[in-house]
Amino acid sequence: MIKICIADDHQLVAEGIKLLLSEYENLDMVASFQNGRVLLDFLNQGHHIDVVFLDINMPELNGIETCKRIKNDFPDIKVIALSMIGENNLIKLMFKSGADAYLHKNAAKEEIILAIQEVMLGKKYLSQEMTNQVLFNDQSNHSAKIVNSPFPKLSDREIQILTMIVGEKTTQEIAENLFISFGTVETHRRNIMTKLGAKNTAGMVRTALEYNLLSPDK
Repeated sequence: MIKICIADDHQLVAEGIKLLLSEYENLDMVASFQNGRVLLDFLNQGHHIDVVFLDINMPELNGIETCKRIKNDFPDIKVIALSMIGENNLIKLMFKSGADAYLHKNAAKEEIILAIQEVMLGKKYLSQEMTNQVLFNDQSNHSAKIVNSPFPKLSDREIQILTMIVGEKTTQEIAENLFISFGTVETHRRNIMTKLGAKNTAGMVRTALEYNLLSPDK
């Protein structure tokens, strides 16, 4: 029996996957959670889980950082990322964080089951829908993305710092890594929040993930 849980703040997504998996006797949806922090608390209680479906854009603790912590503390658990976004940089970030598969939230039942089978065999899996989006994005030039962005353009330094913030680096760690002062990092943080219209760090991270504003080489 493959034991599965899901972390997604959209209840309909979690319920849909749970209903789908209920058709298979060898798949057991153990629990669902609204965010990554609650999921980690559950895992730390000693519950045995084989596969985690993980939304990327969640409150409190985003999917990227949740994935890193799962792989660090529970390396045998397979992580299948869920997203509506097929941007190259975000896919790279998730796989770099340890994800075993990356699925579009609209993936067909057969593809979801295939992803589970593949990761349980120790393989990586990228859904066909995401592959198509990656190919499309490769054909789109960078200037077009900038024109379509609803936000003022971030500087290279701001993108660099934003990417590190998403990776849960502290202000002091960012300052040390970039050889700049603590105050300079805080100034950049405030400027980024203003440009993105974010009220707090969580909102800034959510917007960064949703609009693919991160550095590709993180």
